[in-house]
Amino acid sequence: MKKTLLLLVIAGLFTSVKAQEYSSPTRSVYAELGGAGLVYSFNYDFRFDNNRLDSWGIRVGAGGYAFDDKSLLTIPVQINRLFGRNNHYFEIGAGATFVNFRKTGYDYDNNGNSVETESKEWHFILDVGETPSVMGTLNFGYRRIPDEPGVTWRANLTPVFNGDGFWPLFAGIGIGYAF
Repeated sequence: MKKTLLLLVIAGLFTSVKAQEYSSPTRSVYAELGGAGLVYSFNYDFRFDNNRLDSWGIRVGAGGYAFDDKSLLTIPVQINRLFGRNNHYFEIGAGATFVNFRKTGYDYDNNGNSVETESKEWHFILDVGETPSVMGTLNFGYRRIPDEPGVTWRANLTPVFNGDGFWPLFAGIGIGYAF
């Protein structure tokens, strides 16, 4: 018994015990209402530098809807930069959102026959016109990121622009999981 105890003590002296270490989460998935996805979107965001939160990153998402005779697909892509510490970050970014809209309907020809019609013009805050199309987006906001994997949230002012103009007062809010 004494030999076993002595061997365990000696083995313990030469064995290093390391506590589990967490690095701040540099990746996240989140749902956003408004923002660069225009209506809503599901997004993946990551930092280019896996060791620093206050660094450059990219976000890619997809959103849209399909009901009745209308369907919309949006794909936001933004480069962003975080500034801050202790879970609180100011975010700036710029990117583009691909937009594809389709509306089908029925009309009647000269003979009274029902004919399917299709429109790809979408009117949002700014006229998008024929789709597919691209809208530019900017991003200025707040992002809360936990120290360890967990819930993250954000609130942003997201100006949008295209060939028909600039709309500075568009915003978005999002919640998700940082890991």
